[in-house]
Amino acid sequence: MIRMVYPYISIFANGLNVDVKTLSMGLTLRAGVGALGPFLAYFADNRGRKFGMLLGLSIFTVGTGLVVLWPIFPVFILTLILTLLGNLVFIPAMQAYLGDRVAYNRRGRALAITELSWSISFIIAVPLLGLLIARAGWQAPFSVITVLGILSIVVLSILIPKDLVARESTPSLFHNLRKVLTYSPAIAGLLMGAAMSSANELVNLTFGVWMEDSFGVKIAALALASIVIGVSELAGEGVVAVFGDKIGKTRAIAIGLILNALAALALPWIGGSLVGSLVGLSLFYLTFEFAIVSSIPLMTEVMPSARATLMATWIASISLGRALGAFLAPSIYQAGIISGIFMIVVCAVGFNILAFLALRWVKISNPQVNEGSTAPG
Repeated sequence: MIRMVYPYISIFANGLNVDVKTLSMGLTLRAGVGALGPFLAYFADNRGRKFGMLLGLSIFTVGTGLVVLWPIFPVFILTLILTLLGNLVFIPAMQAYLGDRVAYNRRGRALAITELSWSISFIIAVPLLGLLIARAGWQAPFSVITVLGILSIVVLSILIPKDLVARESTPSLFHNLRKVLTYSPAIAGLLMGAAMSSANELVNLTFGVWMEDSFGVKIAALALASIVIGVSELAGEGVVAVFGDKIGKTRAIAIGLILNALAALALPWIGGSLVGSLVGLSLFYLTFEFAIVSSIPLMTEVMPSARATLMATWIASISLGRALGAFLAPSIYQAGIISGIFMIVVCAVGFNILAFLALRWVKISNPQVNEGSTAPG
């Protein structure tokens, strides 16, 4: 649901009788509303990780169900907002659940495995939904996703054991948020997440339009691009799963940011053909995924006492970064001097530099919990 909007943005815009820029503003609103994530994800610290995961899935599924019943533009925007909010509640609860149970020296692998879901959705689900759109119209995917959401709620209810929280020892929402927003390493992590996601969103929002403008591609080619991007992300997540814990989280993030900036700079030069553009996008998404997935285990150890709240706030910062990228992308793309992509990549590199600088200030709370430690978080 989150990923399919990007390659098929012009198709959804046509189906809703709006232009791409109008729909882009809807994506900006979606990303901006993501700032509410910490207020909802607090339940995962207060009521337990399982409750937080179920709450997130429920919000998500209600969101997809709405556009099935009312396939109009305002409801579509509401669907985008609710599904993102559900995501922002579910993911921190899930990451905190694993952070509670997996030792820091193995946490990079465990969390990288969960991140495979993003790339697999691009490899399998998005192309299949593209075929469904081609056969049954732009509304068709939402019924499928709603059914999958309901099944996910049922499966998670059965498989995940209930975790009990000692209410008397649980701090308030604003106490946790105050701790996060007044702790320098946490603030640096939030800035890092926002900057790298802004860089990624600039390309996310324009690659489909760029490929259509440059090569006249249609749904099938956009589905192919989704597969290529998904395979690249899968490779990035796989590299983190195998090597992330060994080379160190901070070093892995730095390497990922540097390589992502170089891949962005290469896009205008190797993107003169359809094959070249796919290769460029592949490198860009592989390196971004390596950087962002390496960030997750690092952030889970910045403030263990408010792990779910911090992770929700970090994901909210990523959402706000995407909002900034979505807001800037159409205007920057129109100002591009090489197939509309040159200024996009220049700005993406700038955001990566900002993320690299912020990384220097991100520290884990307990220096004794190092890469070789077997102690749980």
